[in-house]
Amino acid sequence: MHTSPALDRFLRGMEYPATRDDLLREAARDGLGGDDRAVLAQLPEQSFSAAWHIRYHLARRGLIEELAPAASSGFVAA
Repeated sequence: MHTSPALDRFLRGMEYPATRDDLLREAARDGLGGDDRAVLAQLPEQSFSAAWHIRYHLARRGLIEELAPAASSGFVAA
């Protein structure tokens, strides 16, 4: 999952460590768009040590969502 330029700027500007609730509060305060806030809301409830940690979780979630239709159809890529 690619993050938007606005979300990238936001993550770079955050102070870490930060919890999901910290991220959501600051995103609303900074006026981050609703789509980007929805992406942050999908993060697990934990503390994140840096922007790369958040990007890792978002990429992992995106990969799981991308592969989910193939898994449910019985197709498994080799």
